[in-house]
Amino acid sequence: MNDGTALLDSVAAMLRAKGERMTAPRRAVLTALSESAGHLSMEEVVAAVAEAAPSVHRASVYRTLVALSDLGVVQHVHLGHGATAYHLTGADGPHLHAQCRRCGAIQDLPNDLLSEVARRMDATHGFELDATHVALSGLCAACAASEDDGEAAEAITPVHRHGHSHPHPHSH
Repeated sequence: MNDGTALLDSVAAMLRAKGERMTAPRRAVLTALSESAGHLSMEEVVAAVAEAAPSVHRASVYRTLVALSDLGVVQHVHLGHGATAYHLTGADGPHLHAQCRRCGAIQDLPNDLLSEVARRMDATHGFELDATHVALSGLCAACAASEDDGEAAEAITPVHRHGHSHPHPHSH
């Protein structure tokens, strides 16, 4: 049995346990996500589903992503500039992400990376941190190296150099 078949069987069992069934949209979305090694945007999921199962409407893809996220099978992560990416959670469940603010690359991070921060926030403020829905922003190793070399310094607008994520410079 290949990984895709095992995934479909596993999710089908989870759905049956909740009194639901494996529908064509669910099968198409799971297949699209299982065949991708990366984090897909909504448009990428819609395109992959349209290629494999043209009868599945984009609204069904969206509803399916929400349902599979609620089931814990799919994780969504909010990226910079309002984008959202989707991927299968895998055996370890939801995890943290980092996104390079220059090239847009997304990296998976260990889920316990912010455990101490979460513990302190809870103890000090009574705030329960869930950082699995947003990507931390920074520079990937390649972009940081090119910045250190001065190669890309001109490519960064002053607003980004100061660490702001607003896309337009502020007037002073």
